Formats: sequence, structure tokens, C-alpha cells
Amino acid sequence: MATMSKKNMRLRRHLRVRNKISGTAARPRMAFFRSNKRMEIQFIDDDARLTICGVSCDGKNAEAAKALGAKAAEAAKGKGIETVVFDRGGFAFGSNLRTLADSAREAGLKF
Repeated sequence: MATMSKKNMRLRRHLRVRNKISGTAARPRMAFFRSNKRMEIQFIDDDARLTICGVSCDGKNAEAAKALGAKAAEAAKGKGIETVVFDRGGFAFGSNLRTLADSAREAGLKF
């Protein structure tokens, strides 16, 4: 039996999380994605299948994560979003993702 790649294992974790959470217009899903070069956040209304807004930044270190969390909270506040459902996208809730979430909470988002 062949072993799965890291990408396939992350996608399976992501699907497991997505089966349990869903975003609405009142409480959209804050979806996180990390690539080799950048991090991205999107606020998604799953009922209407609509992306409300999204932000991204170059870099994957803690400083970039903190800046992205504050920038995402500011963008959400601009669209009238105060509470969200956090979707970590199958990524481990490690130091950078935790820093991003704490930064968004400090800027006023509730999840």
C-alpha cells in the first residue's frame, strides 16, 4: 500500500474540518491558506457560495502572520463582519497560525 503525500494528508484533514463547519452571512468562514511563499485569508459565505473579502501577504514568518491577522480583521470590520468561524485549512495550529489568530482577536474579531 502506498503512503500518502503531505499534501494529500493535509487535504484529508481539511475535508474532515470542513464537514463540521460552515460559514453564513452573519458568521462567515475565515479560511486560511499557506503556500511556499505567502499566506492568505478569505472570508466566505458558504450558503451563498460567495467570497466576501480576502487578504494576503508575502512571507511565512511570525511577523508576517501577525500583520496578516491585523489586516484581515481590518478588512472584515470594513465589510461589517465581527464574528467568524475559523477554518485552519488542514494546517497545524502551530506558532505562525496561532500568532495570526491571536492578532485577529486583538484587532476585534471573535471566533
